Amino acid sequence: MSDPSSDRRSRKRVPMRLGVSIRSQQGQPATGYTRDLSTSGIFLYADSEILVGSELEMVLILPTQLTDGKKRWVCCQASVVRVEPGGEDGRFGVAASIRSIASLPEIPG
Repeated sequence: MSDPSSDRRSRKRVPMRLGVSIRSQQGQPATGYTRDLSTSGIFLYADSEILVGSELEMVLILPTQLTDGKKRWVCCQASVVRVEPGGEDGRFGVAASIRSIASLPEIPG
């Protein structure tokens, strides 16, 4: 049985697959999808390698069950704490600690 004190997460993660756009200081933008997320952390699968320690900016749509009943575009600032190569579909598994989450305005269409 695992030791609960070894889990360093400060918030419970919610399993959820959401598309995400990713920018890092490494250069080219990347895309991916989440495996799970909370207000303090995220695990996602990215289509390109992202290095541990990288600073990320991620944009995604939070579903109604994670907001006040309305889908919401958000931009997250995060730091990569772990990378797992050879993840799902050959993508890179990325665990990141979220520093901030900001709601983005809706663009009328």
